Amino acid sequence: MPPSDDLVIARPEGLYCPPGDFYIDPWRPVERAVITHGHSDHARMGHGHYLAHIDSEGILRTRLGADITLQTLPYGQAIEHHGVRISLHPAGHVLGSAQVRLEHGGRVWVASGDYKTDADGTCPPFEPVRCDTFITESTFGLPIYRWPTQDALFSEINAWWRANAGEGRPSVMLCYAFGKAQRILHGVDASIGPIVVHGAVEPLNRVYRAAGVALPPTLRVTDPGVDPKQLQTALVVAPPSAQGTPWMRRFARHADAFASGWMQLRGTRRRRGVDRGFVMSDHADWPGLQKAIGATGAERVFVTHGSVAVLVRWLCEQGLDAQSFHTEYGDEDDDAPGGAAAAASPGAPTGPGADGTPPIAAPGGDASPLEEGAAPPAEEGRAP
Repeated sequence: MPPSDDLVIARPEGLYCPPGDFYIDPWRPVERAVITHGHSDHARMGHGHYLAHIDSEGILRTRLGADITLQTLPYGQAIEHHGVRISLHPAGHVLGSAQVRLEHGGRVWVASGDYKTDADGTCPPFEPVRCDTFITESTFGLPIYRWPTQDALFSEINAWWRANAGEGRPSVMLCYAFGKAQRILHGVDASIGPIVVHGAVEPLNRVYRAAGVALPPTLRVTDPGVDPKQLQTALVVAPPSAQGTPWMRRFARHADAFASGWMQLRGTRRRRGVDRGFVMSDHADWPGLQKAIGATGAERVFVTHGSVAVLVRWLCEQGLDAQSFHTEYGDEDDDAPGGAAAAASPGAPTGPGADGTPPIAAPGGDASPLEEGAAPPAEEGRAP
């Protein structure tokens, strides 16, 4: 198939659908954008019109502005635009995350955005979508990355929290404010003690609760009645940007941990300067990538951001037509090797909210960006 006939091509603004005249997760301002999810490297300011899953609405309006022109769809409902049939399907990444299915001229392409294949209870699980061509991420596209089961992960987290509480020490869990924080809240044993969240986390909790996701009660350190004695047995959920700040001094003698897929790498916990690391990611691990790609039945695969060369080579060895798309997506896990991400590529997000959006101000002075933006090294309806 000649490149000019492709349903998605790479342009300086982002991944573009020529027959539909719209972009998918563009990193520069465009007239029409289909957004796979609300993380800052995929959902940026300045587009004329946004199309996203209905569960992304709260996140997108919180991050990008209440007045953005936003059209939403439930999973599986199709619309047609310039002859391209568009539908959104669960990606299992975070609340509202979606794969974008495009059908035109007898061809079917699926752009996955970011995804994970293991269900976590905070969003609908990943559903493979049969297609001719699949666009996949490869954030953790190396054989070393293999995630523990949900049960094993939370058994470890609960044991760590319980042991600290028994010693009268607060347990500070540093994790990404959108997605990971809510997974932790949903999965921990809330009977161990009170749960305190940072001001960057609570606005996202409200969005998840409004979408029907079960989260335990959470406190803010500024809430009436919260005293130092109560904090001694608390689990404290905060973004990595809180580490070393005056806000953290409220938790005397605390033990700290970091939750990230990068914790599978030797030395990452040491570089983060924390007591404990938990291997936890909202992206597919190596077996998950293999399983997801195989389930699509696609004979042609485009690989974006992450360990691109490794995954392309492996796919070619399996007899698939695999190549890469250069994108400006970065991993939103806070502990990516190489540190800060905003400078990872030209045009990558910058500024207080990792993408130029201001931080959410929280009562009590613990304002923080919603996201830190770290990157790895390196039925029918109207049109959108």
